[in-house]
Amino acid sequence: MNRSRLLLIGIVALALGAFVSFTVYRNLQSRTGSDTAPGVDVVIAAGDIQVGAKIEDKDVKVVRFPSGDLPPSCFHLKSSVVGRGVVLPIAKGEFVLPLKLAGENAGYGLPSLIPPGMRAVSVRVNEVVSVAGFVLPGTRVDVLLTGNPSGASEQQTTTVLENVAVIATGQRLERNAAGDPQSTPVITLLVSPDDAQKLTLASTQGRIQLALRNPLDTKQQDLASMRTNSLYKNVSAPMPVVRERHKRKTVELPPAPDLYTVQVIRGNKTDLQKF
Repeated sequence: MNRSRLLLIGIVALALGAFVSFTVYRNLQSRTGSDTAPGVDVVIAAGDIQVGAKIEDKDVKVVRFPSGDLPPSCFHLKSSVVGRGVVLPIAKGEFVLPLKLAGENAGYGLPSLIPPGMRAVSVRVNEVVSVAGFVLPGTRVDVLLTGNPSGASEQQTTTVLENVAVIATGQRLERNAAGDPQSTPVITLLVSPDDAQKLTLASTQGRIQLALRNPLDTKQQDLASMRTNSLYKNVSAPMPVVRERHKRKTVELPPAPDLYTVQVIRGNKTDLQKF
């Protein structure tokens, strides 16, 4: 008899505990459900995606986020981003946004990084020209030219281009995470079509030197060309050579001799002859 009562009491206790637990769970679920907005599928990066890369299916994934926490213009389908080029680095777990992707059908790699109306021109450099390898993608430089203009004997240095963006060093489209210097034989600059002609002509006229500048310094300066003599103190410019003009000698001609006029009459004709 005692066993039956104990068993009945245990069943009732279990039933009451289950009922109370279920009631508490339903209350908590209703509260959290009322505070949470319905989720929306969003495309995020499954891993770090580098600049110039072509997005593949394995590079992105779709996760569900509350609609109130989403940035504008985010993608909701993988098909909207797969196959497009990356123009800005995308970190793992970051939203894939249109501003970090090249336009549709714009390709990937270096061509996708060139804005409309601009050109990418490469110049051959060494460690000195590339400022010991510190000219990296994303930095800005001035282009200096040293040569002999019009066959002059004195060398001159002039600033050909100012505040030019570096788009690639060698075949690298971005700097490494540590920002270490990179020694490459070629640097690619992003210039306008007119500046592309200047840069190409300058590379054939003399020696090119790159001057690294602060990216926040966008001031344009109208600098005069620097001549060799201006580097030395107390050296006056050479005096121009004045060539003496030879005076032309005037030759006096002898006076014309006196003429005599003789009238000759032949019948009805009259002639005048001079002697």
